[in-house]
Amino acid sequence: MGPVGIGPIIGLLALGIAVQDPLIEKGFEHFYNLEYDEAIAAFRRYIERHPREPGGYNHLAQSILYREMLRAGALETELVSGNNPFLRRPKMNPSAEDQRQFDEAIRRSIELSQARLQKNDRDTQALYTLGVAHGLRANYNFLVRKAWRDALRDATTARKLHNRVTELDPNFIDARLVQAVHEYVVGSLPWHWRVLGFLVGFRGSKEEGIRILRQVAEHGQINKMDAKVLLCAIYRRERQPALAVPLIQELLAAFPRNYLLYFELAQMYSDLGDKERALEPLARLERLRASGTPGFNRVPPEKIYFARGNIQFWYRDLDEALENMQRAAAHADVLDLNSGVLAWMRLGQIYDLKGQRQRAIEAYRQAIAYAPESDAAKESQRYLSKPYRRADVRG
Repeated sequence: MGPVGIGPIIGLLALGIAVQDPLIEKGFEHFYNLEYDEAIAAFRRYIERHPREPGGYNHLAQSILYREMLRAGALETELVSGNNPFLRRPKMNPSAEDQRQFDEAIRRSIELSQARLQKNDRDTQALYTLGVAHGLRANYNFLVRKAWRDALRDATTARKLHNRVTELDPNFIDARLVQAVHEYVVGSLPWHWRVLGFLVGFRGSKEEGIRILRQVAEHGQINKMDAKVLLCAIYRRERQPALAVPLIQELLAAFPRNYLLYFELAQMYSDLGDKERALEPLARLERLRASGTPGFNRVPPEKIYFARGNIQFWYRDLDEALENMQRAAAHADVLDLNSGVLAWMRLGQIYDLKGQRQRAIEAYRQAIAYAPESDAAKESQRYLSKPYRRADVRG
């Protein structure tokens, strides 16, 4: 078992480079709006025109990885603080072709960056792109291979490279993003992980990591948005949703087709104890989808039903939660893995709280069959022998 709770922060790490080309700019517009096929196409065109630029290969690798993360439901911050920690879920399973393309893109980025450094070991841009490649490989090692040590080793290499960047150019604020994430992650590790040889010299501090992230979010140029995304995830993990709300609203203004941000906003308001404001972003999502607003036909109605039912579940509105969770579970095959298995488990929990034991058992069995290796499936297995109970709901 790896260092539970910090891995998703590594997985959310996005790493940019200065936008100097219309194709890069277009690619990242698609990227941050969750349009990964279009982003991949733009970055491939950039590589065709600039085959010796390592940054293009990093962008391609990042988009391939994030497309798979979206499919697996690995981009939501609930993975950081919800009841189904990502480290306890099955590893992602990208296609063999996606794996090959990711590996090849990282290999080319490292090769080209190292070639530049052989000519000039003070080339900050080459140091930066090399660090980005190692950071992306850390993501891949964590999310796909579930190789915790390899992920931390690559993340530490990225940190060292970007430390060198800021030593050479203290004004390269964007290189501090990797430093911030590494600082936070190492500061979150249990002591027996911190003694690993490649972590010697890094004490880690969650507070310092957050401080640096805020600096990048405020003063960065190429990683400003990435810093804000990471801060949202960390604020949720640290149970500070009030700090995340304005950041999500900023991100929504910048990337209006990123429908996951509406789910994030709903969750943050729910964490704040404001049920009505939590439900409003979901209602807005439904309106955007119904009106045919570009980008929102990608949102399965079942994902909205699940999110609404989940909020109602925690606010003890069991009749409404039951209706929404039934609608979500009825077509769980269109949901990502995380939402699908939780929809069935939540349905079972609602039935248990309403005293409908046989229906609860049937729902738990569906959760187990849906994703047998998931934490939710293991939790559902326990409820087969002992009904789910909550102190704030009389069964």
